[in-house]
Amino acid sequence: MTRLTGRALRLTVFVGEHDTWHRKPLYSEIVHRAHAAGLAGASAFRGVEGFGGSSLIHTSRLLSLSEDLPVAVVIVDAEERVRAFLPQLDELVTEGLVTLDDCEVIRYVGRDENQGEPGTKGKKQL
Repeated sequence: MTRLTGRALRLTVFVGEHDTWHRKPLYSEIVHRAHAAGLAGASAFRGVEGFGGSSLIHTSRLLSLSEDLPVAVVIVDAEERVRAFLPQLDELVTEGLVTLDDCEVIRYVGRDENQGEPGTKGKKQL
């Protein structure tokens, strides 16, 4: 079971949804590597509109469905664990933005083996 409270570091990686790493979506590769590194958690969020260094606006509006929408991958963990993960991003992210922010975790409790299945409340009956 993962528990994290107090001071932490938030890592946010902004990439395009069509960016790839060995034919796999880049955002997915980042999430899977964060998992393999034992980080507390990682989530990828698809943006509906945005622009970056290219100054091209990417949007999900009906007439622009083929646009390369922005994706933000957010990882929060203890500072030393997040900083130890940064070299992997150097290898993966050739275009995009990587930011670090201090944050405070109020409550984060991972699922333990006695909890019920997703979508259910309470603990499993043994």
